[in-house]
Amino acid sequence: MSADRSALRRAIERGERDGGAIEFKERLTREVHLADGRMESLVAQLRHRVLSGDGEATYVLGVTDDGGLAGIAPETFSETMDVLSLLADEADAHIADVETWSAGDGRDGDEAGLVGLATLRDGGVFEADEDHLVVGTAGHVDHGKSTLVGTLVTGRADDGQGGTRGFLDVQPHEVERGLSADLSYAVYGFADDADEPVRMDNPHRKADRAGVVEAADRLVSFVDTVGHEPWLRTTIRGLVGQKLDYGLLVVAADDGPTKTTREHLGILLATELPTVVAITKADAVSDERLADVEREVESMLRDAGQTPLLVDRHGVDTAIAEVGDGVVPLLRTSAVTKDGVETLDRLFEHLPKRATPDRETFRMYVDRSYQVTGVGAVASGTVNSGTVETGDELLLGPMSDGSFREVEARSIEMHYHRVDKATAGRIVGIALKGVDEAEIERGMALVPRGSEPEPVREFDAEVMVLNHPTRIQEGYEPVVHLETVSEAAAFFPAEGRLLPGDTGEARVRFKFRPYLIEEGQRFVFREGSSKGVGTVLSTEGE
Repeated sequence: MSADRSALRRAIERGERDGGAIEFKERLTREVHLADGRMESLVAQLRHRVLSGDGEATYVLGVTDDGGLAGIAPETFSETMDVLSLLADEADAHIADVETWSAGDGRDGDEAGLVGLATLRDGGVFEADEDHLVVGTAGHVDHGKSTLVGTLVTGRADDGQGGTRGFLDVQPHEVERGLSADLSYAVYGFADDADEPVRMDNPHRKADRAGVVEAADRLVSFVDTVGHEPWLRTTIRGLVGQKLDYGLLVVAADDGPTKTTREHLGILLATELPTVVAITKADAVSDERLADVEREVESMLRDAGQTPLLVDRHGVDTAIAEVGDGVVPLLRTSAVTKDGVETLDRLFEHLPKRATPDRETFRMYVDRSYQVTGVGAVASGTVNSGTVETGDELLLGPMSDGSFREVEARSIEMHYHRVDKATAGRIVGIALKGVDEAEIERGMALVPRGSEPEPVREFDAEVMVLNHPTRIQEGYEPVVHLETVSEAAAFFPAEGRLLPGDTGEARVRFKFRPYLIEEGQRFVFREGSSKGVGTVLSTEGE
């Protein structure tokens, strides 16, 4: 990331003044600095710096020994970070953060050079507990999804104006308008030796998020979706593509269930996701109104074939034992008074982790990608199955022509905390060597090298039409949401047509490119007001 250049100058001045935990390096190369003898010396030096700084050291990169700004080319800076990471591993430390600045023309030709400030901390990489719950939120716009999650992860009461929601949304226009426009993420957890949840003081600080990952024995990650109707496609992507364990549907007490509420509930149930319903803003209405909305929600759930279970009446333990299989726990909450927050804490602390796929090999569908200076291209998503470790040789694809690119997992982060491996259900960012960020697209998959994945352009599916103005005929082209894939596809019903409420088989063909698809995967399709769900039956060609 880039940062205020004054921070770099302060670090240099501090290092010149008191030395100790500050180290200056112009560059580090594999050929020179990982050679026998030199590597051991540098590891010892790094360990000394960390111990001198009470568990933290700062490495200023791209500068001369006396603190002069030299600057190195981006590819040289990337190699420097790789080498520093390896040295840190050997010294039982890890790179916690990196800030970069431009430093003129650099020393490797005409390309602008980089100077970096790397913060290293004691303890090496962290291996989190396997019991990691992933919860997806859903519900109408302004019903308090993000506000409730913000209160859960920080423990702070909301100010009545949605203040705690600002801990999730990162886009300026989202903060300005008070509406989420993309998926956002948050995390908190529970430690075996603590009576209170492990929360964040300020989720905007990377160190706070990383601290939760390090301190908690059980993590709870939230995928906060979008409640505004124009972004329903993004909501579907969040609920279908993130390998969720549970859904958290919110209904505001001052508004009650809406069309969007029912639509989101339908998506949660269609994807067979066990769901909890939280009535939010309980402080904003009378007891009579709250009871009326509670009855409306119960009626909505029964209409959808579900059995509502009032947590206040039947208790948390019963809710934990009964959730799923047609039972939906229902409770009242307020982010302002924090009523119901402790009950949600107990639910999330004890809800069982859902079973992972039988497939033992690693697979992760890419949800988003970004570029990190000094690290390179990063692919982010939820691990679908198996385990990935730093240094693993992987395949990324399929590309538009059906091919897969050979890449390497350079490093792995989970909520800004570096980990040495990630297992099914983890939301992670994997830095990839061997590919440019511009080549990575949502819907691609990462799999082990040598696994021989077969890209699929079309497949047979069993589909159910939830609603449609008339009938679905050959050539109908909705958007299919499968894992993180969101792609237009043509439908060819086996019987020639499908009416609203019908279930039948259809051939589905992606319009533009192939994807990695397998039998048994569930998907949602949508076009205008038409919606349906399906299950992949076969990926064999005709």
